[in-house]
Amino acid sequence: SLILVPDSVPGQMMHATVKELNPWVDYEFRVVAINSVGVGEPSTPSKQIRTKAAPKVAPINVSGGGGARGELVIMWEPVPEEQQSGEGFGYVVAFRPLGSSTWIQTVLASPDASRYIYRNDSIAPLSQFEVTVGVYNNVGEGPFSRVVRVLSAEEPSEAPSRVWARALSASEIEVYWAPVSPRSSSEKIVAYESEADRVRVINSTALLSGLKGSTLYLISVRAQNSAGLGPCSPPFNVTTKKPPSQPPGSIEWNLTNSKIFLNWEHVKAMANESEVTGYKQVVYRRNWHDRTTVLETNKTSVELQIPSGEDYLIEIKALTEGGDGTSSGPIRIPKMS
Repeated sequence: SLILVPDSVPGQMMHATVKELNPWVDYEFRVVAINSVGVGEPSTPSKQIRTKAAPKVAPINVSGGGGARGELVIMWEPVPEEQQSGEGFGYVVAFRPLGSSTWIQTVLASPDASRYIYRNDSIAPLSQFEVTVGVYNNVGEGPFSRVVRVLSAEEPSEAPSRVWARALSASEIEVYWAPVSPRSSSEKIVAYESEADRVRVINSTALLSGLKGSTLYLISVRAQNSAGLGPCSPPFNVTTKKPPSQPPGSIEWNLTNSKIFLNWEHVKAMANESEVTGYKQVVYRRNWHDRTTVLETNKTSVELQIPSGEDYLIEIKALTEGGDGTSSGPIRIPKMS
């Protein structure tokens, strides 16, 4: 509070200067009169006035790195609005190659900016830069952050190691590898790509599907970051499995009241064959081959309803993820009287 003592000139306007206020804050003022008796009633409030000043707070957490090849990415945490001190707030980004005496500066006229990308094809991968970020507003310039070192972008320099793969079926291969360790905190690996089927994944395993059965595949893996793809790992050989070569055996059938009861022995897949998941029965008329019925079951027996009066042929095949196994061959069911 300020106490103003008027002089002897009647009607003179009084004025006061209020100091040490906070910048970028709305204030309103009232005036009270004081005499030897006491303090009078306050005046009505003045209109709101917002203080302003040059910024006093620099950005924090200045860092960077990554990006595409030939880029220098600079990031920082934006200054909160209550610390911007006035209108027209923005940032000044300054950087220079390590060892250089000349700063390159750029102005970002946005209070929400938190990232700047400097692009120059002549920047070598993983070049070191000194970086600082300052602030300004309509009143003037504020402080700069402390100088930090930031690396320009580089694609992964190493290939994934310990690549290994195994065939799950006649159409699928599972691939494993050891993740690539980035050379810097900014060299974040965003994906891996398998050269066998150009599958991109973000972890260290991949499932290749839609492949051909009993086929040799050469599989390589390479890492990818925002700057591009790294080198391929040495190829790993793996052969997809094939459907079972052994047909269903020991087939027996009985015919009773227009019903056929079929049963057979389970087909056991070999080590290089896909696991059996069920069985398929293909039923068609002996003299009318375009009229077929296909039934599937996960058991080794089935009951079929077949009208009398015609001969039927039935084939049984094992079902696998990689396709149908070897057929049992046609089983003739004679027409019933």
